[in-house]
Amino acid sequence: MVESLNSMLVNARDFPYVALLDVIQEKMSKWWNDRRIVGMALTTPLTPSRESQLRPRFVQSNGWHTFQLNPVTYHVKGGELEGVVDIFNKTCTCKEFDIDKLPCVHAVAAAHHAQVSVYSLVSPYYTKEYYVLTYGETIYPVGSQS
Repeated sequence: MVESLNSMLVNARDFPYVALLDVIQEKMSKWWNDRRIVGMALTTPLTPSRESQLRPRFVQSNGWHTFQLNPVTYHVKGGELEGVVDIFNKTCTCKEFDIDKLPCVHAVAAAHHAQVSVYSLVSPYYTKEYYVLTYGETIYPVGSQS
């Protein structure tokens, strides 16, 4: 975002401060509106970037061996990769799930075995609902100072 702002302001750097702030406000308003439109049109439960990150994990986890250790914990093996997933606490020993708050391939396999929606394991911050709420407000111009 900083690079986008920097490139946007190349021609406006010599403007007086108020005019510079107007340029920033106009650009931010456009960005917010564009994202609001994208959010309202989403047909998937997740934001586009997180959906595209999660989809390959469904394919990769296909055929992996999943063993239930207790009602919420699963041992998942796939090739040379393995992990222990706790679907209640949303953690995995590979740490990817813990850090990203997006199910790793082990968690996808465990969710499938447990018949739990993978989407229920995703952080709410990555959902369409939060995306729409984030860009739901309008950025208005301040108005004339004369």
